[in-house]
Amino acid sequence: MTPTLKLFAFCGSDGAQSKTAILVKTAVAEVAQRLPVDATFANIAPFMQVRLGQYRDTLPDDARAILEGIETCDLLVVGSPVYKGSYSGAFKHVFDLVDPDKLLHKPVLICASGGGQRHALMVEHQLRPLFGFFGASSAPVAIYAGAADFADGAVADPALKDRIALAAQGFAQMAGQPAARG
Repeated sequence: MTPTLKLFAFCGSDGAQSKTAILVKTAVAEVAQRLPVDATFANIAPFMQVRLGQYRDTLPDDARAILEGIETCDLLVVGSPVYKGSYSGAFKHVFDLVDPDKLLHKPVLICASGGGQRHALMVEHQLRPLFGFFGASSAPVAIYAGAADFADGAVADPALKDRIALAAQGFAQMAGQPAARG
């Protein structure tokens, strides 16, 4: 029997029905069809009241639990809304508090959503380098969605659904391989 993997999904938006949250949850559901996972979902809300520059040991418990979820999971799915061509400062602040050694070789599936397709390369030019700094193993296919890709609180565009499935398949294949040890 294949062991259940601990998947942590982190959304850089604080709305439960935001496009980013919907995208991340859809990606997690696709991954769960391919791998035995115990998925936990968290959004950035606990960090929205935290003073920037605050140290990890002074964070509220719910914010510290998010950091622990990111650091201790087997698989990480992250999603960020796009703000002016990048992730938000609050999203970056969360990852400023993550222990860099804890993401080394960790499989990460990158997602982002924005108003339109002009921000699509944000996943490649902003998020992928962020996780490269940590030495994380970013899935080869990232997921970007524009506002027109959603309808009635769900992913509606067939091409985006296909991309999510493709990304989930590659991510599942990565997760099935043991991490290289140095």
